[in-house]
Amino acid sequence: KVEYLKGIGYDAAYNYKKIESLADTLKEACPKGIDLFFDNVGGEFFEVVLSQMNTFGRVSVCGAISQYNATEPPKAHPVSHLILSHQLKVEGFIVSRWLPEWPQAFKEMKQWIKNGTLKYTEHVVEGFDNMVDAFNLLFTGDNTGKVVVKK
Repeated sequence: KVEYLKGIGYDAAYNYKKIESLADTLKEACPKGIDLFFDNVGGEFFEVVLSQMNTFGRVSVCGAISQYNATEPPKAHPVSHLILSHQLKVEGFIVSRWLPEWPQAFKEMKQWIKNGTLKYTEHVVEGFDNMVDAFNLLFTGDNTGKVVVKK
């Protein structure tokens, strides 16, 4: 996944399971701090990024995958002081909120895909009988791109 992201133009990418310090890795990649953060991981990752946000940064929260299969309740780490001290704007992100805009968005995204502005990849799993395995890829990280089951 790291090589894929670098190949489509990301300045920095890393496998969070293979780095020693998330904080140090982010400081190296973003030495001037972080202005915008789209989070679908939650947990410790969320806390570390918040600590490196620039004043008036913006955070969109659309998920917390790191918490979904937790067997123990997460340790409480208050982040409100980080939000306050960095004067962040934090907003939940549910895609259905923009349902009326979907037709126009799909039209624009189709054009972006055609002209190469928007790049994507799919991880195709063959066979309806493998749907459970395909679903589990979302939690193991063994996929690259959108998981699609093909009958």
